Amino acid sequence: MNKQLIIEKAKELGFDLIGFAKYETLDKEVADLKTWLENKYNAGMSYMERNIDKRKNVRNILENTTSIISLGMNYYVNETYEEESDLGKVSRYAWGRDYHYTIWEKLDELEKYLKKIPGTEVKTYVDTGPVMDKTWAIKAGLGWQGKHSNVISKKIGSWFFIATVLTNLEFENYDKPITDFCGSCTACIDACPTNAIVEDYVVDANKCISYLTIENKNEISNEFIGKFDNWIFGCDICQDVCPWNKKFSKQTTILDFLNIENKTLKLSEVIKMENREFKTRFKESPILRTKLKGLKRNAEFLLK
Repeated sequence: MNKQLIIEKAKELGFDLIGFAKYETLDKEVADLKTWLENKYNAGMSYMERNIDKRKNVRNILENTTSIISLGMNYYVNETYEEESDLGKVSRYAWGRDYHYTIWEKLDELEKYLKKIPGTEVKTYVDTGPVMDKTWAIKAGLGWQGKHSNVISKKIGSWFFIATVLTNLEFENYDKPITDFCGSCTACIDACPTNAIVEDYVVDANKCISYLTIENKNEISNEFIGKFDNWIFGCDICQDVCPWNKKFSKQTTILDFLNIENKTLKLSEVIKMENREFKTRFKESPILRTKLKGLKRNAEFLLK
């Protein structure tokens, strides 16, 4: 299939970035992952320790993989927060509908399109499987890895979701990784209030506000009192201060992300919230991930 036709179809579906990488095993990247795991930087995310063989070699997922198509979807909405003591801030990616639903629907359409060629095999992921999405995005030329570990695009900054398509389709030419443009900048490292970016490109989840307020199932250590800047779900500080985001961020065109429902949450309301209200209000929101117990824990922590 012609690459340009796939690019046009992906753009029609709302993907802003499209790149093509040739199949290879991820030896260096998995070695780096193992070092990160040995340092216990994954905190309570034990799932990161599983399926290493699939992360290293995607042919353990789709046997006939010859190409990896990496897709980026912009979710940036140009709005700021109201700074009030009773308002907990929500990470920008969770302001609207859960992106998994939105992107899965679009990937289904793309999969149907690709399978018009008889014999085509396709397997797709949106950060829920044992695939190194960021690595493939970098290899497919979508951007480079910033020192905060997110992928940065020269076109739209780092405010984008990544989807990965494994396929047995072959292409005449593939995209190449681009230059790392972080240079000597340490804005993200300097701005992190909990010092979670322990070295360039390495984040310790044990100290990361996003991990502590979402994935974390335990209580939040008192050592972080006063350091959360009122983030109740996730954190965008390292992205907010990035010069590339300040200069190149563009408003998304995806209605699911423009329909803002949960930019901030009233801490006093969260404390009193019942489970039925929680499930109804956040029905298709990423905020469901933290469960009511976790959200209340976060609100109580911010009020300490």
